[in-house]
Amino acid sequence: MNIPVAAQLYTLRNETEKDFNGTLKKVADIGFEGVEFAGFGGHSASEVKEMLDELNLKAASSHVPLDELKNNLDQVIEDQKTIGSSYVVCPYIEDRSEEDYQTLIEDLKTIGEKVNQEGLTLCYHNHDFELEKLADGRKALTALFEETNEDQLQTEFDIYWLRKAGENPTEWLENYSGRTPLVHLKDMTVDEEKFFAELGTGGVDIEAVWAKGEEVGVQWWIVEQDESRLTPLESLEISMNYIREKLK
Repeated sequence: MNIPVAAQLYTLRNETEKDFNGTLKKVADIGFEGVEFAGFGGHSASEVKEMLDELNLKAASSHVPLDELKNNLDQVIEDQKTIGSSYVVCPYIEDRSEEDYQTLIEDLKTIGEKVNQEGLTLCYHNHDFELEKLADGRKALTALFEETNEDQLQTEFDIYWLRKAGENPTEWLENYSGRTPLVHLKDMTVDEEKFFAELGTGGVDIEAVWAKGEEVGVQWWIVEQDESRLTPLESLEISMNYIREKLK
């Protein structure tokens, strides 16, 4: 596999709450090369770095709430440098009016410039709601990237949410070639529920995404399953086994 594969720890939020280090070990045992953080489970950045080093895991990136990016950015940057993460990701937004999106764009410009000056990269992780149109006819997600430059903001496309919104993930990867270092790999059931699925068990064309990722400069594949009908670790193992089988 030319592009390394990480696990998004939000998938294992209940497990990390009980045993952060033990859960990281299980992720390593499954075969992931890195993790994408969604908090440090009450540990310091230096403690997290020690755990990663012991398990030979890399910090692929970190999801950091927008409020923290706006109000505690210096500490966020310091922590990312400590754990060895190059990518800081804005993971979710609550406020989605026209005015909110314009404010968000200005916030992301400011945050992204500061992050870039420190040698890191700010990315934005989408859901399906950013594919709704603004008053000017553009999709909100398009506006975010059109009104920022690649030094201020890059992408972390979530292929489940793109498909949920009726979009073609490979087209988004193509359109933002060179600006998409991170991709969330997810599958989706083919029934009406369109539930989160282990890779290879749903209807998303994962292999087309892989092929396009090699072309457009993806740096990390990140496996996330927001919810699972199995245990989250079982789901991650099924997804990793599929990756091994298809990309070996």
